[in-house]
Amino acid sequence: MDKNIDYEELGLMMGLEIHQQLNTAQKLFCPCECELTDKKPEYRVLRYLRPTQSELGKIDRAAFEESRRELTFLYDAYPYHTCLVETDDEPPHPLNQEALEIGLIIATLLNMQVVDEFHTMRKQVIDGSNTGGFQRTGLLAIQGHMDTPYGRVVIENLCLEEDAARRMGQRKGKVEFRLDRLGIPLLEITTDPSMNHPQQVREVAYQIGQVLRSTRVKRGLGTIRQDLNISIREGARVEVKGVQDLDSMEQLVENEVLRQLRLLKIRDELVKREATVEEEIHDLNKLLKDTESKIISKAIKKGGKVLAIKLNGYKGLIGKELQPGRRFGTELAGYAKKMGVAGIFHTDELPAYGITSPEVENINTFLQIGPDDAFILVADEAEKAQNALEEVQRRARMAVDGVPEETRKALDDANTEYLRPLPTASRMYVETDIPTQVVASELLEHVKNNLPELPKEKEARIIAQYKLSEDLAHQLVRQDRVEQFEEIVAECGVEPTTVASLLAYTLKELRREGLDVDNLPGSHLKGTFQLLKQDKISKDAVSEVLVGVLKEDWTPEESASNLNLLMLSEENVRNIIAELVSSHENLIEERKMGAMGSLMGMAMKQLKGKADGKLVNKLLKEEIQKYL
Repeated sequence: MDKNIDYEELGLMMGLEIHQQLNTAQKLFCPCECELTDKKPEYRVLRYLRPTQSELGKIDRAAFEESRRELTFLYDAYPYHTCLVETDDEPPHPLNQEALEIGLIIATLLNMQVVDEFHTMRKQVIDGSNTGGFQRTGLLAIQGHMDTPYGRVVIENLCLEEDAARRMGQRKGKVEFRLDRLGIPLLEITTDPSMNHPQQVREVAYQIGQVLRSTRVKRGLGTIRQDLNISIREGARVEVKGVQDLDSMEQLVENEVLRQLRLLKIRDELVKREATVEEEIHDLNKLLKDTESKIISKAIKKGGKVLAIKLNGYKGLIGKELQPGRRFGTELAGYAKKMGVAGIFHTDELPAYGITSPEVENINTFLQIGPDDAFILVADEAEKAQNALEEVQRRARMAVDGVPEETRKALDDANTEYLRPLPTASRMYVETDIPTQVVASELLEHVKNNLPELPKEKEARIIAQYKLSEDLAHQLVRQDRVEQFEEIVAECGVEPTTVASLLAYTLKELRREGLDVDNLPGSHLKGTFQLLKQDKISKDAVSEVLVGVLKEDWTPEESASNLNLLMLSEENVRNIIAELVSSHENLIEERKMGAMGSLMGMAMKQLKGKADGKLVNKLLKEEIQKYL
């Protein structure tokens, strides 16, 4: 995509939703531990979830679509990580005050106005992630702001809510969840949609992340989740779930803009062709009973159906690429797959997959396919195939209008795939089991007087305190390694710049080499620096010791010993240098002290990092002077 594209002219609008787990002693509405477990569950709970009407008699469209999948939900429960609150068999306990205080700290750091009263609401969610079919949430603060090089961004809302259960897998219409994560306190931070450049949204995500990390929040994979709302002027609002990697955020925005632009082109062509989607769903079992397609023949043998629909005016458009490697047909297949089928076959990709040219011609004749028409077929259990094609028909009709409002999932390649329709306001209602929480002015005053250090303040402090360069200090703060840096300097007594350089850059280089730096134990990192402090290894050997620790699972001492990196004694170094100087007596006679450079290079190469350079230099001078 053109990097010089004018996003403002396109009408690009973006907003962020950041969900951050809080590091509290107990869950939001019960005393259970806020830790995950891989232990065998003590018992399991089975649930069937269905949508309910709002107080105005409406049903949320996202909840309705989930109900059409007719799934069964199985929940793993544990003695310490879950209780009757998680299984929805007991009313919630009073609100976690520790979580409330952390929320107030973050609201204050984001320049937000805190509400006078915290009201807990129920948000209907029937994808199985909550046993009761709803998530408890409440508004804590509004109207904050954050400044960026592209302008000020408004932080609209900060909500305190409970995290969802962990989805572990799905088999034969039954989805398994673990209840250990359900109820962990979570903050949802929502910006306004004023961002109009990919770099800006990345900068805001980074800044909010830095504010969050200055408080008591959980760290590690899965503890922070970012959702991105994106739209362009003629397109539609799309919510992209699970944007984990800040580095790929800009590419994801570009790919979504590209998708919407290409959908608009498809819309224009469909309108031009006066395209329509026929209502009838056709049975092709007899027509394809002798096919060599393994997918189709397998479905027929199992008593399933091969069903097809006709799309007037869609030929050549289903195969159009929307995002790198993803076509309009992939969009249609995404809707079908939500009904449980493996995928679809369509005109623009056939003959293929065992379906021959004569079979395609027979289908065309049977469905009365014209020159600009297309067909889509699905082979599966009769009900699944029927539901899948109804969803494809629905999505194909949307294409005539342009870009549909959707919730989509972020993929590792910076593309997205369909998850469900955007939810509506029809899914929110008051939680009657939890009393209103008054936000006391004394508590708010206490919070304001005890705010944690912000990233910029932290950067300025470590520059002054440890005499670090601006670049090193900035990298430590950006990588969230300041606390680790200060612990190592305090406990190991190593020169601060050496520690900062390794944390900021060396570890990054080791990660690029494929080493699992993120799981390097802090004790091994400190142990490596203690070897340096004790003069057992040289500064140059630190990274090599860590390579051994990461690759071979050695302790720092084992790594230094096994890789022959332990420093030699001064006596051993002197003996090696004396022998080196003796064997190059002619060089010294010729160059005098000018031989120093050449001999220094030879000495360091021979010693292989097992002696400090300053010591080698000193001993070498002493030995050379004996020959002058």
